[in-house]
Amino acid sequence: ARLAHLQLRHGRARPAKPARPAMPELQVGQPGPGLDAKRWKELRKGRIRPERVLDLHGRRVQDAHAAVLSFILAAHADDLRCVAIVTGKGSGEGGVLRRELPHWLNLPPLRALLLGVAHAHAANTGAVHLLLRRRERVKVAR
Repeated sequence: ARLAHLQLRHGRARPAKPARPAMPELQVGQPGPGLDAKRWKELRKGRIRPERVLDLHGRRVQDAHAAVLSFILAAHADDLRCVAIVTGKGSGEGGVLRRELPHWLNLPPLRALLLGVAHAHAANTGAVHLLLRRRERVKVAR
């Protein structure tokens, strides 16, 4: 039990590698780490046009969560840079989907794919634009 923190490699015990630190939480309207100021300003001002849009109007929470997950994974696989998700403003308390979306974006399968999240326009808080990270290219030796 005392050696739980050691890894065995080639017959010798070595200290285990520390776990990778969790990515910082992404917030709507705040630049994410690794996003330069110019690109952030373009996203925030709505100057980067979304290449694909997901409209969540009329969906239940479970369906919307599954749709967001598959939408972002597919957009990243297609090497898109900017996508939009329309939640709507909701009624009374501000809308369940609008409140839940930032939590979903910070879950492990999605957080690593996103650079920044901003409202498309200051007056339009019912939609967000997402800037996706580029896919890692695999170099082929010739």
